[in-house]
Amino acid sequence: MLRATHLAKVQSEMYERRWERFYVKRPARIVAVNRGLSGITMRHCEIVDISQGGAGIHVSTTIGLPEHYYLQVPGISERIGCAEVYRNGSRIGVRFIMALPENMLHRIVRADFMIGEKMERAQRR
Repeated sequence: MLRATHLAKVQSEMYERRWERFYVKRPARIVAVNRGLSGITMRHCEIVDISQGGAGIHVSTTIGLPEHYYLQVPGISERIGCAEVYRNGSRIGVRFIMALPENMLHRIVRADFMIGEKMERAQRR
């Protein structure tokens, strides 16, 4: 018979899906620090879905991408620290190192409407 320790009953909020997930198609950048702190590498990506605890990201390739990096969203001044949970082809699932504040998540989700309005105004001119 298998014996479980008291640790088997410990639950962590970082491993449970407890936040509402929003489906967005937002351009973003992955900012990774090179080995030996010799510089940074940036690559474009698209946020497919996001919650306060993590996100689903689409990239063109995962070759050379480390498991920990920052997510930079246009219009948001702060970089979001990420740790990968899975890679499935060009889709990556990440958990945020610290849960996003509600107001930051709101700005990311609502920015689609703001960007759309600006693009429509520019096309009218």
